[in-house]
Amino acid sequence: MAAEGKSLGYIDDKVVFVPYTAPGDIVDIQVRKSRKNFIEGVVLDFKKKSDIRQTPVCTHFGTCGGCKWQHIPYKQQLKYKEQQVTDAIERIAKVEHTGISSIIGAQKTESYRNKIEFTFTAQRWLTNEEIKDGNEYDRRGVGFHVPGGFAHVIDLEHCHIANSLPNRVREIIKNYAINNDLSFFHIREQHGLLRNVVIRTTEAGELMIIVIFFEESEKINGLMEHLSLEFPDITSLLYIINNKKNDSYSDLKPICYKGTPYITEKMPIPNSNSELSFKVGATSFYQTNSLQAFELYKKTFELAELTGNELVYDLYTGTGTIANFIAHQAKQVIGVEYIEAAIKDAKENSIANAITNTSFFAGDMKNVLNQEFIATHGSPDVIITDPPRAGMHTDVIDVILKAKPSKIIYVSCNPATQARDIQLMDEYYKITAIQPVDMFPQTHHVENIVRLERR
Repeated sequence: MAAEGKSLGYIDDKVVFVPYTAPGDIVDIQVRKSRKNFIEGVVLDFKKKSDIRQTPVCTHFGTCGGCKWQHIPYKQQLKYKEQQVTDAIERIAKVEHTGISSIIGAQKTESYRNKIEFTFTAQRWLTNEEIKDGNEYDRRGVGFHVPGGFAHVIDLEHCHIANSLPNRVREIIKNYAINNDLSFFHIREQHGLLRNVVIRTTEAGELMIIVIFFEESEKINGLMEHLSLEFPDITSLLYIINNKKNDSYSDLKPICYKGTPYITEKMPIPNSNSELSFKVGATSFYQTNSLQAFELYKKTFELAELTGNELVYDLYTGTGTIANFIAHQAKQVIGVEYIEAAIKDAKENSIANAITNTSFFAGDMKNVLNQEFIATHGSPDVIITDPPRAGMHTDVIDVILKAKPSKIIYVSCNPATQARDIQLMDEYYKITAIQPVDMFPQTHHVENIVRLERR
């Protein structure tokens, strides 16, 4: 298995990447891209299927890009993810390490996502069979974007990594829209009422629905009332008007139609009989796998080995989940995050949990985290950093090195950029622990925690 969940083979000395295949498959491929050192292709025909293959449960496998590893048994998925981390550390970082701990697998491999976003389309993606038969089809649909084609959306039957609620919400809105003549968004021509719907759930069964419309309309109230009747116990029902050219909505104001503007996720506190409550708003970041989020944060907490006397910096803190999770075992925790709304949530989460030893600051990390900031707030004993997939800016790394914390706990959803950043810190910090965690079963994505200690 290779990068992005593709399998790797060779034609003579040239590397070949093919998606939706498994090691051991023998296939005819059609070349889609040919470069000097590699080829990318798609399967035309299976001559022999690998012994490790299993039958994908989803009818959209191969079209929807969400679960590219449904054909790989879960134990094998974990093996490949562990290898992905090993390759990143040894081939990109190229640093010494004390070994990689066995990956922490997920308790649930289906129905685990607590957040799903569906897209409405007036021109749904047609299958090859539909194109060939020449019939006219209703092109209205609700589903996911086709990989490599943002303007193309498949009409979804069922998403297996979402629980039953999001699938039901999607179907109810679609049926209501068709029966009541609500127009579906046309992404190329930029018109239509229904644009997206985001569904968030908690382990305790709370439900948030955010319907995103392209424009104001008298028909909005009818749909929102229909949803409130279909889900009378809904925790949070909101809508957003987004008339921008893109689907991003974090900068837009949600309007609360019913209930509260947030849902509440709960998480046990390590070494305690208590639990934390986290408010999750319409634009708040929260790990999409609640059960595995606890495993990830618990392992981060364990690797930090806090005694209660440390000043901890939590970089890219988001809504302060890690900061609040570890606060009971630290002297002071300072969180930094570039999204102001997330920092507001982080502060509210501390207040809600009666946590008094946290402080949070909003702004671009490379601008906020500087020598003046450290001089004002103190030099950290431990830094926990959980950056976006792109990793950390070199300016941030420079400030971390100058701050000289005894430990750095680096949490990442992208082992490749994590390894790149570790290589830049290798002169001053050595790896003392590596712990992969599987947050996303049925996909090639893997979360990884690395503990670095000062040389």
